[in-house]
Amino acid sequence: MKTFINLLLLLLLFSPQLVKAQMDTTSYTKVFTFKIDKDIDPAMTRRVKLALEKAEEVGADLIVIEMDTYGGAVNDADEIRTMILNSEKPVYVFINKDAASAGALISIATDSIYMAPGASIGAATVVNGADGAAAPDKYQSYMRSMMRSTAEAKGRDPKIAEAMVDEKIEIEGVSEGGSVITFSVAEAITHGFCEGQYNSIEAILEAQGLGDLELITYTPPQTEQIIAFFLNPAVSGFLILIIIGGLYFELQTPGVGFPILASVVAVMLYFIPYYLNGLAENWEILVFFIGVILLAVELFVVPGFGIFGILGIIGILTGLVLGMIPNQNFNFDFVPAGDLFTALLTVILASIFSVGLVFWLTPKVNEWGAFKTISLAGTQQRSEGYTSSFYADTLNGKTGVVHSRLRPSGKIEIDGEIYDAYSRGDFIDQGEKIIVISTEGTSLKVKKWEG
Repeated sequence: MKTFINLLLLLLLFSPQLVKAQMDTTSYTKVFTFKIDKDIDPAMTRRVKLALEKAEEVGADLIVIEMDTYGGAVNDADEIRTMILNSEKPVYVFINKDAASAGALISIATDSIYMAPGASIGAATVVNGADGAAAPDKYQSYMRSMMRSTAEAKGRDPKIAEAMVDEKIEIEGVSEGGSVITFSVAEAITHGFCEGQYNSIEAILEAQGLGDLELITYTPPQTEQIIAFFLNPAVSGFLILIIIGGLYFELQTPGVGFPILASVVAVMLYFIPYYLNGLAENWEILVFFIGVILLAVELFVVPGFGIFGILGIIGILTGLVLGMIPNQNFNFDFVPAGDLFTALLTVILASIFSVGLVFWLTPKVNEWGAFKTISLAGTQQRSEGYTSSFYADTLNGKTGVVHSRLRPSGKIEIDGEIYDAYSRGDFIDQGEKIIVISTEGTSLKVKKWEG
């Protein structure tokens, strides 16, 4: 009886632990999924990086990529396949339709490949971005090497992987010379480049015996959607307009503050999204700021408009264009022709429109209430040799000389007095003669005097 009571006490004592142990045996497999369904480019590289980080954060046991892409940039494909190879968690790929070119390389880097009916994998020849023609052999050699080493790392036939790049490679019973390998589902299964045909990710997991699982689908954070908004060429063009316009008005009216603030904010909104997506490099941003500095030197230090101004404009436009495209320094071999054209067109049209808007607005700015207040607040006292044109109603038709260059606004001297003035859009250099044609607003409107 005593023994029975002792056993009963032990059972009551350890029953919570026994129940907990029983509950722990019923564990769920966390399956994390995300899509590669667009071109392989810096933006896709960033998406994969963020997705893999999120999978690690949620403690995923398995990662499944849903693939449908015609390929993209080789360097980005290399970054993505390296991230997959370095993953501590098993990674599967479900080719929902196409895994061509860079998509094939990424797929081969995964632990298991599954394909939907009608899907294909292969055709990994490197092409340039201008006309889609095959790239030089040094690029093909690099791609063959990556395909071969990746296939070896995952236990797949490296020769077949190479033949997906090089049309000259012949493999008996697999391919003939003259065309690169592209496998259908059945062919991929036969040659070890696919583990099975399924209609969905859920069907794959069910076939793996993962009945009790938690399926987590990756959704890019809100910040990524905001970044994508600012990558729109139309938005980039609008920011360029603010950048150039803000720089111009600040250089014309130093100390006002608002134009340069707007320009700085626009620069940040322009470059940061491209930088985060791996498009804008540090040196490209530096080229832009060097251009701004050279332009300022031209306007404030060096008289006339010469080499500093030209180099400054070139630097600004170069930084803006290169920041939009996935070039490698000045190598544009793999930059899609459409991307390069869009970048050039966006920057050129935005710059032209900005310059036109600047010359149209300059005469009107001085008449706006807010700028009148700023202008009057910054006008020096008559006793110091400066006079606001607000008090100069009798100056219409008077002649004088340019005291500080009109670009197209600046200062002029009439009868020993200094006045704020602006031209009709012309640049008039220091010392040149002018005539007042209007005294409206807080600045005199002048033109070059030919008399």
